[in-house]
Amino acid sequence: MSKIIAVHSYKGGTGKTLLSVNLAATFAKSGKKVCIFDLDFRAPSLFAILKAEDSEVWFNDYLNNTSEIDSVLLDLSSKVSGNGKFFASLANPSTEAIRDMSSKDRKWEMRALGRLLALRESLIRDKEFDYLIFDTSPGLQYSSINAIVAADFVVVATTGDRSDVDGTKRMLKELYNLFEKKTGLVLNKVLDASATSKKAELAAKVKTNYNVPMLGVLPCFCEILRAEGNLIFVQDKPDHPFTKILAEMAKKIEVNEVN
Repeated sequence: MSKIIAVHSYKGGTGKTLLSVNLAATFAKSGKKVCIFDLDFRAPSLFAILKAEDSEVWFNDYLNNTSEIDSVLLDLSSKVSGNGKFFASLANPSTEAIRDMSSKDRKWEMRALGRLLALRESLIRDKEFDYLIFDTSPGLQYSSINAIVAADFVVVATTGDRSDVDGTKRMLKELYNLFEKKTGLVLNKVLDASATSKKAELAAKVKTNYNVPMLGVLPCFCEILRAEGNLIFVQDKPDHPFTKILAEMAKKIEVNEVN
């Protein structure tokens, strides 16, 4: 039942990274062995959210074939309660590294895809990880397409913004249909406070508009905005509605009930 999960979005600002971190932490809290990867090489952020600014090992090095995967994994299990394991592999936030990753050609990206695919053997089979979670770059960057290709399941984050809705619909139709990936859509930053009580209505609307099933609905919680990315929300706020919604989403993914 082990899975590689890519968390993707059409544009930035959808809460994609928030979802990635908290979904990974939710799995770890439930006893799973999880690793989250920062594939947003143009705007790395996991190093700051996970407070690993002093890290000297980066996922860039693994994709550049200058390091093996074991050497670029950070054990951050102490940040999450429960009996699970929480690892991270971070993107290098230095300006030089961002420029380097932005200049990669298609041949390099094809080799990088091979390195991503190899994680299934090196981490899931050999190291017995339950979940690998890719926090991708928004849009149609090569790194994001690679992540989608390598994944078993794709979480697509979107908002009610008109440009986001239209862009997400095009992206799903023109890109996702090519790869036939199992996909679940998360409606994030929903302003209607009663949205979570209208799941059946929203699920039908999502299926009609996006032609993919709905994984979850996340209202716009002011507490999350005030946290400013300084905490792992599901860990620090275990009784908050956001934490409960993430647990429901994680369970759906785990038992393959997204349809």
